[in-house]
Amino acid sequence: MSEKRDTLRPPSVWSYSVGRRQVRDELAQRPVLITGICGRLGRRLARRLHRERTVIGVDRRDFDGRPKDIAHHRIDIRRKKMQDIFRMERLGAVVHLGIMHDPRMSAMEHHTWNVAGFQRLLEYVAQYDVPKLIVLSSSNVYGPRPDNPQFLTEDAPLLGGAAFSEIRDLIEVDMLAQSFFWKRPETETVILRPAHILGSVRNAPSNYLRLGVIPMLMGFDPMIQVIHQDDVVSAIINAISPGFRGIYNIAGPPPLPLSRLIDLTGRPRVTIPHFLAKGVLHRLFRLRASSFPAPELDHIRYVCMVDDRRAREVLAYSPNYGIEETVRAVDEPW
Repeated sequence: MSEKRDTLRPPSVWSYSVGRRQVRDELAQRPVLITGICGRLGRRLARRLHRERTVIGVDRRDFDGRPKDIAHHRIDIRRKKMQDIFRMERLGAVVHLGIMHDPRMSAMEHHTWNVAGFQRLLEYVAQYDVPKLIVLSSSNVYGPRPDNPQFLTEDAPLLGGAAFSEIRDLIEVDMLAQSFFWKRPETETVILRPAHILGSVRNAPSNYLRLGVIPMLMGFDPMIQVIHQDDVVSAIINAISPGFRGIYNIAGPPPLPLSRLIDLTGRPRVTIPHFLAKGVLHRLFRLRASSFPAPELDHIRYVCMVDDRRAREVLAYSPNYGIEETVRAVDEPW
């Protein structure tokens, strides 16, 4: 009887169900384009993803140790040659990791690369009907502030650019992706906003925890959220699957006070007044004696933690790394 009932479903419903599965299977066979593939996060994503999907990378840098089945195009995403990839390949997804995070570059270079380059990428995604777009943003777009609630949801305002031009560019990229989400519903647009990423990545949180003596600000010991670089990769892979769209905060293990986080590194810490720290860090950064820029000081002063329940419930995301493994990852060799 159960078999008979199954065959008596309305033909329209049956056709839709079968057709939807066929579409999803077909999309899963199409290549994935990764911008910024030569960054540390891009390489880790490519090495995991290429076992299941055809991977195409775009980056101005060399890809040393590239697996032979990964195609790498050494081009600038702002150039016309980028369009050739979209024209020649029937892409199933684009993962945009190619965001410049170098505080030593000029504000103009940051803006033209991050914003103008991303606008060009959106044009190609729309023109060539790419069904999936993943944009790696950051929880930094919310901004560390004294009046922040304990946990910020995806609906919280993006106030992180008040003191740091690099974050203003990232906020603009995030908002362009949100606009694209509404303008082009045919493309499943996913925006991921991870907490502070720790690992072999050369970002401010990892650089801070690599300092020989780690500074804290007198009178401040905020709760800090971190996430292992490989948990970010797992979240991206989950989001590539057909059917997911929207904005998702991504967090790792439960947060800790900054002082305890530093203690897990095994490095000494020193407490200094804020007015001294800003000047000292600015001079050290200018002299290339430190890779931690002074505008990042608010992250060790105020709370900026995210609520990642949506990612856990919808994307089936769950961190695989505990807090000790996550902190130790900053000292992992490349």
